[in-house]
Amino acid sequence: MTTTTTAYDAVASACDDVREGGPDDAVDGVPVGAVARPASTEQVAEVVRAAAARGLTVVPRGRGTKLTWALPPTSADVVVDLSAMDRVLDHAAGDLIVEAQAGTRLADVQATVGGAGQRLVLDETVRGASIGGTLATNASGPQRMLVGTARDLLIGITVVRADGVVARAGGRVVKNVAGYDLGKLMIGSYGTLAVVTEALFRLHPVPAVQRWVSVPVDTPDRAHQLAQAVVHGQTVPGALEVDWPAGGTGTLTVQYGGNPDGVEGRVATALSLLGAEAVVADETPAGWASYPWGAGETGVKLTFVLSGLRDVIEAAHEVGATVRGSAGTGVVHAALTDPAGLDVLRAVCGRHGGSAVVVDAPAEVKRSVDVWGPVPGLDLMRRVKDQFDAEHRLAPGRFVVSERRDLG
Repeated sequence: MTTTTTAYDAVASACDDVREGGPDDAVDGVPVGAVARPASTEQVAEVVRAAAARGLTVVPRGRGTKLTWALPPTSADVVVDLSAMDRVLDHAAGDLIVEAQAGTRLADVQATVGGAGQRLVLDETVRGASIGGTLATNASGPQRMLVGTARDLLIGITVVRADGVVARAGGRVVKNVAGYDLGKLMIGSYGTLAVVTEALFRLHPVPAVQRWVSVPVDTPDRAHQLAQAVVHGQTVPGALEVDWPAGGTGTLTVQYGGNPDGVEGRVATALSLLGAEAVVADETPAGWASYPWGAGETGVKLTFVLSGLRDVIEAAHEVGATVRGSAGTGVVHAALTDPAGLDVLRAVCGRHGGSAVVVDAPAEVKRSVDVWGPVPGLDLMRRVKDQFDAEHRLAPGRFVVSERRDLG
């Protein structure tokens, strides 16, 4: 009996939509035994429970936009495809909250709440991304400067544990499960702790007007000086982004939103800080909220304290990397054509209190480099993994703590 047939037989009765995995279902090159497409949290629990009974590995999938991020799983017997769970369950406009299933596209959530003049302040950094995938990868864009990341917006979550038990925390539930802040644990866990099925977020009003103020910067030192001027200029920007193509010069862009009078006053102050070359636009700049890498390149997330911006840009220039991201929070992304530059970027970020983590890369690069680098709190993270998934069957190998180990 083949692995595919074993996986299919194990979960075939768990939900109405189960099929054998095919070439298009492979997870970052790893073949899939079966694909289950549940329509509810209860069906997800049935699938996971059935897989657990046969000792099968499970990999959650939202819309598949970031399945090549991180490391490939060591195995993927069953893919739990959440694309059928695509509904906005509740939008309480008066309370500024929205609840959606994990397979719901972020853009669809925005369209729903936008009708009430509200928004979920999460950027769609990859077109078509789902709520679950955004949480699992901790994806964020320019607006993280305004309200933070998903960790700051998530107020409730529903997950299915590795044993098929449904757990809920936050939101309308008083107590978190087992003393953990369950929602924060799920963010950035790449599906290795549980399968997220529903999420509840707080919303913000859509600003009446938005403006973008951009200025060319020809040296890393100039970019650093202007970024510091904006950060300390008390203009309350919604975002402060740097965009620096490999081999070229950069652009610094500040975004403002709010009521017309307030925005115009803040824009005027920004223009005085940024100098005569600064220009104002009413439309979103090209490349805004998107990652800088393309096919065949290595995408790296760089974090650092704000005082390190100059050195980070200089290091990126040295290794021929394109850089784009938040100069206002110290989180940018780099596109490397030569992965040998990773060590240079990792060293400079480390000197400035941060890290350099490979987000996406060709398979041969992932095999040749340390994707994660030094990970603070690794022992604690491993204990959490063992608590949530003692047999290490959820997305094994995708995250730094998710490899299968001898637990005896």
